[in-house]
Amino acid sequence: METILDQITAYKRKEVEQRKTLYPAQLLEQSIYFDTPIVSLVEFLKRPTMQGIIAEFKRQSPSKGNINAYAKVEEVSIGYMQAGASALSVLTDTHFFGGSSSDLTEARRFNYAPILNKNFVIDAYQIIEAKSIGADVILLIAECLDAKELRRLAQFAKSLGMEVLMEVHTEDQLNKLCPEVDLVGVNNRNLKTFEVDIENSLRIASLLPNNVVKVAESGINAPDTVVLLQEHGFEGFLIGEYFMQHARPQDACARFIQQVSLKSTKKFSYEN
Repeated sequence: METILDQITAYKRKEVEQRKTLYPAQLLEQSIYFDTPIVSLVEFLKRPTMQGIIAEFKRQSPSKGNINAYAKVEEVSIGYMQAGASALSVLTDTHFFGGSSSDLTEARRFNYAPILNKNFVIDAYQIIEAKSIGADVILLIAECLDAKELRRLAQFAKSLGMEVLMEVHTEDQLNKLCPEVDLVGVNNRNLKTFEVDIENSLRIASLLPNNVVKVAESGINAPDTVVLLQEHGFEGFLIGEYFMQHARPQDACARFIQQVSLKSTKKFSYEN
């Protein structure tokens, strides 16, 4: 049975070939961001004074439709950082998520913070594109790539100085993990049913090696959930829909981080 991820991947293959013609790699490499050193997501997530929230700018999704179609990148991204987010994630897929490359570039223009380019990478061209628009981190989804493809793309990203977040949905996808991966994200959403199960992160956490930063993704909408995940070794928490469904996502983010800070054992472990 074809999943939404299958549909997205098939569409991406056609889209990438079109973009290669319209915006050749040599042109992208002339961007002012291409030779700019990255801001490390790994380092920001390990900061003891912050709670590891990766706040996402996301207008819509295939499962929910419009979430916040008229949100402004400048206002929301600056607000996220003022709220105490450790990093930003920006959806740049247009067809399925209503985003664009210009959304990420605008976030880059106004923020000194690690920025994850949230896209469905199946070709090295997309990594060049991500670097050219100001991204620091690329996402490689294990379910979209075989082990050789994933490592080849991760190696290419590292050659450009970028960091790599590998996303897994199941335990067996961990066999695609390679030395070039900096962070592993555990997605709690079942891509066949779209049901969310936080237990997925808890199950996989103990199987992850100590040399990668652990990131929990999807279905995180309560401060207590972040605290629980912190206790299982997670340092990053990707949250988009929960914030973006509010009229002012940045205010929802601020309230959330404040509540996490009050409940979290993380800050006390560094103070005592």
